[in-house]
Amino acid sequence: MARPLTSLIKRDVRLAVRQGGSVVQSVLFFLMIGMIVPFGVGADADKLADIAPGIIMVAALLALLLTLDRLFQADFEDGSIDGLITLGPLLELTVLAKGVAHWLGTGLPLVLAAPVMALLLNLPLDAYPVMVLTIILATIGLSFIGMIGAALTVGIRRGGLLLSLLVIPLYVPIIIFGSAAIAVAGTGSPDLPASLGLLALIALGSLVLSPFAAAAALRLNAA
Repeated sequence: MARPLTSLIKRDVRLAVRQGGSVVQSVLFFLMIGMIVPFGVGADADKLADIAPGIIMVAALLALLLTLDRLFQADFEDGSIDGLITLGPLLELTVLAKGVAHWLGTGLPLVLAAPVMALLLNLPLDAYPVMVLTIILATIGLSFIGMIGAALTVGIRRGGLLLSLLVIPLYVPIIIFGSAAIAVAGTGSPDLPASLGLLALIALGSLVLSPFAAAAALRLNAA
């Protein structure tokens, strides 16, 4: 099974790169939020550093939302979604591979762009390692939880808004723990391990459970 799943991941990553430059768009959108925030709150360095953790997390959430509605869209448009649904128990593995591809095509570029965003918002340098780890864990959770919403809304006209309404409430814990982890990075606070541990738990839980929920949603749509 490893070779077909690897091929599927590579195919979906290529599609994400080629289709309308969605990877570039999401990264640019992410960075543009960091560029415009100083115009709204002022260019005071201390103020920007204080709000940087929350801005970074919310920007990552919004940038990832831009691409979620296309997670299963290509398969729906070419009719291959029906073939996926007939795979039986293998559908869960296929959905897992598509989630991995989505993270590689969207989440990983945001991780790489995060230091630039931190620089724009004057985040202290000693917080950068924790911030990168936080964005890795957070985007895994965002991708895989969002995958459930993408499966529920696949094929719905203008389903992007409905998808956002479905998944944003589920993203709240990720935003809270991610912002808390970045905010206390470099301070020696005992809250840091707890926040990172909860983020890791959410990421792991979404990796394990979301493929089953998304596969069930796809089967429900086909029924």
